[in-house]
Amino acid sequence: MFVLDGDYGVDDAIALLSLAGEPGVRIVAVGSVHGNTDAARAARNALTVLDLVGLREVPVAVGAARPLAQPVELSAEVHGDDGLGGVAPPEAAVGRQPVGTPAAVQLVEAIRAHPGGCTVLATGPLTNLALAVLLDPGIVELVPRVVVMGGTLDAPGNVGTHTEANFAHDPEAADLVLRAGWPVTVVGLDVTMRTWLEEEDLARLAASDNPAARFVSEVLPHYVQFYLGRHGRPGCPMHDPTAARLALQPELARYVELPAAVELRSPTTRGMLLLDRRPFASHPPGAIPVRVAVEVDRDAVVGRLVDGLVRGDAGLQSPTS
Repeated sequence: MFVLDGDYGVDDAIALLSLAGEPGVRIVAVGSVHGNTDAARAARNALTVLDLVGLREVPVAVGAARPLAQPVELSAEVHGDDGLGGVAPPEAAVGRQPVGTPAAVQLVEAIRAHPGGCTVLATGPLTNLALAVLLDPGIVELVPRVVVMGGTLDAPGNVGTHTEANFAHDPEAADLVLRAGWPVTVVGLDVTMRTWLEEEDLARLAASDNPAARFVSEVLPHYVQFYLGRHGRPGCPMHDPTAARLALQPELARYVELPAAVELRSPTTRGMLLLDRRPFASHPPGAIPVRVAVEVDRDAVVGRLVDGLVRGDAGLQSPTS
């Protein structure tokens, strides 16, 4: 079972589609957060994806509209003003509304309802997760895994020299989540910049008649154009879908386990993932090592993603797992 939390831009939407297409995976709740777009639009985008694959019973909650301790910054340049590359349906066209419960409260309730049974997958800034821990610190003992798309260890940052967007958009929340004492796996730019959709992958998606593949082909052009401008390379990285795949198949990556924190003070590296690589490093009371992905099987991750979208796996989710 999964509880999802994200800022539902282009790659979050693709990650949600990929999970929806996995037989045996159950999504019990989805929360939105500021980041790729505002939290309210992110929730509508999540509803759009869930309705596309027939998962209309999954509740979607609007989450934090801003970070804990800094002004909000949105990534419209990357994902478009609507978060879906300019092709999101208007609000009136979305078939249902988010639930009235805030995302952080929904997260607590979902974990409490399924103690030991829910993996938390976070693909946006970690504000909702931090608020949930502050609301109910006991949930950290009830979660078997928290998989986070964020941070970078050795790869260059994407919003600063050493900083990745999700951590930089709320450093205090990221630091709290990494130190909370639950088992965290960080899937950062060290691996997600390697899981690049190449031109042949885009062509396969564009040639498919499957609704999920057509949706992805519609939302990708703005995203692809952004990365072409930044990297001079056709295609785009699959940040959030990589985190989703490693949540399902952790064996597709190699990891290091080290004490972790997030830089909060430096104006130039605020939001930077800090790992203590010293052999004699100790942990703060209650903290446990964070698992960080450092290598990935690119072909397996991207191949499974594209195959699932083209083949039409989306909507085959088991209602009982």
